Amino acid sequence: MALTTYLEAIRQALFEEMRRDPNVFCIGEDIAEYGGAFKVTAGLLEEFGDMRVVDTPISEAAIIGAACGAAMMGFRPVAEMQFIDFISCGFDMLTNYAANSRYRQGLGIPMVVRGPSGAGVRGGPFHSLNPESFFMNTPGLKMVEPATAYDAKGLLKAAIRDDDPVLYFEHKFLYRRIKEDLPEEDYIVPIGKAVTRRAGSDVSIITFGAMVHVALEAAEKLAAEDDIDVEVVDLRSLLPYDKEAIAKTVSKTNKVILLHEATLTGGIAGEFAAFIAEELFEELDGPITRVASIDTPTPYSPPLEDFFLPNAEKVAAAVRKLAAY
Repeated sequence: MALTTYLEAIRQALFEEMRRDPNVFCIGEDIAEYGGAFKVTAGLLEEFGDMRVVDTPISEAAIIGAACGAAMMGFRPVAEMQFIDFISCGFDMLTNYAANSRYRQGLGIPMVVRGPSGAGVRGGPFHSLNPESFFMNTPGLKMVEPATAYDAKGLLKAAIRDDDPVLYFEHKFLYRRIKEDLPEEDYIVPIGKAVTRRAGSDVSIITFGAMVHVALEAAEKLAAEDDIDVEVVDLRSLLPYDKEAIAKTVSKTNKVILLHEATLTGGIAGEFAAFIAEELFEELDGPITRVASIDTPTPYSPPLEDFFLPNAEKVAAAVRKLAAY
């Protein structure tokens, strides 16, 4: 059986949900005839027609605004940002309208905003963003970021079926690199539930998205070279995040590294660190440690981008220091 790529898993989820529910439709730039910048929506137009696969002008504010209006009228739009960086153009609609709608007027907005995020593909400062911390302080939004093909499909299905707005970040570095044998039957991955990717006893790495694979690489390196047993927890959902899973792994190893690809200052790891410090302080045998990108825009130059990003060597160095504390 052929393995399914991360990209194809997303595409399958769109096809299956649009077949399952006629109220699901896709909207975005170049998603119809062109099939999307990365070909995630290829073939949708041919099956579902231009009333359910809607090409738009280059205006993210208009895309998200139209999706909000459609969602309030009973549809379930999936809005694509050609690159997730440009979600900033729709920030007002998401934070001041979509997120507040249920609280303000009792109307859920069942929409998904999805798009390629992340660096590592030489996209430079305008096409490499990880925007999760921008939205962490917005009650009413949900955020997910899958690391595997299985989760890419299951989380998108769960997001489309959710009755509130979900931001779905798909890491472009994983699109064709990550492959998996997926179930034929329908399934979802519940929003808000983490998973342990590697059991360990010495240090916990809590992460998500592409950094899950960096953490696993570092863990194998540390096991072979240093006899350090690392546990890797994949959050999968960032808002809400799985506090029970964090508590379980911190209580098990008593030392924790928080790893994300976004830049360090103001990054989402700060929120997780605050939760651990406030609720799990007595479980700690060492300082909460963050590993993230350097506080600069994402460089376009390949060697500079490699220097900028977290990698297995940086993670391993942080684990060794913490393990020896």
